[in-house]
Amino acid sequence: MEQVKTKSVGPQQRFTLSEVTWDDPNEAGAYVERGSGDLFRIPKEALIPGGSPIIHKESNGASRLVQVSRNPFVPLNSKAFGPSR
Repeated sequence: MEQVKTKSVGPQQRFTLSEVTWDDPNEAGAYVERGSGDLFRIPKEALIPGGSPIIHKESNGASRLVQVSRNPFVPLNSKAFGPSR
């Protein structure tokens, strides 16, 4: 019988994506809405206190946003979203 050698893989680096409500984004970036999977690009100009909101959303349900990149203009085919699934 042939002997098979295996190589252990060290611990992988894991990270947690930031999750906020629509009222709470305080950092520019690309966000995905949990319920719909829609991508929202929030530039730093949209976060200026007292400025007009660039994004306005009304909904009956609570909605959460997950920040997938700090770059609001990240290309959709970018590897910035992590390993392909």
